[in-house]
Amino acid sequence: MSDDAVLQRALAHAREWRAGAPEHPVGPSAGLEEMLATFGGPLPERGADPVTVVDELATGAAPGLLNIQSGRFFGWVMGGTLPAALGADWLVSAWDQNAGLRDAMPATAVLEEVAGDWLLELLDLPRGADVGFVTGATMANFTGLAAARFAVLDRVGWDVHRDGLTGAPRVHVLVGAERHDTVDLALRYLGLGAPTAVAADSQGRMDPAALAAALRDVPDGEPLVVCLQAGNLHSGAFDAFPDLVSAAHDRGAWVHVDGAFGLWARATPRLAHLAAGVEAADSWATDAHKTLNVTYDCGIVVVRDPLAMRSAMGVHASYLPDAPGPGNPFERVPELSRRARGVPVWAALRSLGREGAAEQVERLAACARHLADGLAGLPGVEVLNDVVYTQVCLGLDDGRVEEVCATLTRSGEVWMSPSLWRGRPVIRVSVSNAATTEDDVRRTVEAVRRAVSGQSAETSERSPDQSVWKTPSRSVRR
Repeated sequence: MSDDAVLQRALAHAREWRAGAPEHPVGPSAGLEEMLATFGGPLPERGADPVTVVDELATGAAPGLLNIQSGRFFGWVMGGTLPAALGADWLVSAWDQNAGLRDAMPATAVLEEVAGDWLLELLDLPRGADVGFVTGATMANFTGLAAARFAVLDRVGWDVHRDGLTGAPRVHVLVGAERHDTVDLALRYLGLGAPTAVAADSQGRMDPAALAAALRDVPDGEPLVVCLQAGNLHSGAFDAFPDLVSAAHDRGAWVHVDGAFGLWARATPRLAHLAAGVEAADSWATDAHKTLNVTYDCGIVVVRDPLAMRSAMGVHASYLPDAPGPGNPFERVPELSRRARGVPVWAALRSLGREGAAEQVERLAACARHLADGLAGLPGVEVLNDVVYTQVCLGLDDGRVEEVCATLTRSGEVWMSPSLWRGRPVIRVSVSNAATTEDDVRRTVEAVRRAVSGQSAETSERSPDQSVWKTPSRSVRR
């Protein structure tokens, strides 16, 4: 079977999926049991024709897919995919390059280096900082904090690579009370234990006075890391970076910023004030799959001090060639071998340009404000946060958060996530998809109105080809 026949078939299925995304149900119509019935069973004794395999995969998986490409998907903080980024990602798979090596695979290495330079320019972060492309925001936090661990221990004369952490000076880590859990996860991976939580205000911003008190509790000269946040998960609020970074640096701390989606506010002058002063930090984590709308997986880590980053992440072996200039990409990320995930970032930025990137971020924030305005006018619905960016947090007078979210999911019209914020059940709305339009906002407000009022929500109109949304009557195993 020729490559062309298989790729053409995959292309046809992908085009059908993308074309139908605006009106496909947002949630899956089949669950785990249906998917297991479709794809499970013992390993076949004989192989199948590759075109048949692609057909089985596409038609069998369709009912169990979450339509993240929909402009009415507001779950978690998941962006859609720009056309240029998707096309670039297909090429990355076709090229099948190991993006860890620079001289051996110069095309992908240079594309990622340029993408990194463009990101520093777009987000106005220190030029000359090291940029690494990792799987997501979790590993971006891990990598930035690994550089922090190396640097603060090195300052007190401890070689963590040679001696490990046994007997090492304690690394004090201060975090906001409303940091994302992946910060704690990264610290656990790094053997740094549970951090000290610093009080936050009603919007989740770290309290400067509380940080000052926590800094006083750290003995002078001991290793210290402070983690700040650009974009609270529920409110979208930003820490007050100028005061917090200055106070932390006065005590010799390394400052790391978790900006998974909020760091992109710096792409536009209209919203950059939200993250003013963040450039003074030492490392930053973000995720291109969120606000930039690049394909999964593509986290980004930026570290001001390349020596700290490469000391934490680098590896040397006789069979690995040294690379002049910026060095090998594997010196900046946890992986020795990986796909060229920075290439779709290059494609997204090339297709948008500075103006397009700014407009995209502004439009997401505007849609969040319009959603908040519309939802706040519904009986029994309260907007709990100051909507300054792309997050809207809803409270219901009757507390039926789980029920309303389930109703929305069943309707196929909208997807929102239930959560718990400051001890209260809430519905969390994350506007992260560049495909979201004012019509999506209108339809979302109407869907929430029906769900809150207890009206029967009609499932959104399906594609004329209903078959792609039905679980096959038999397993795809032949």
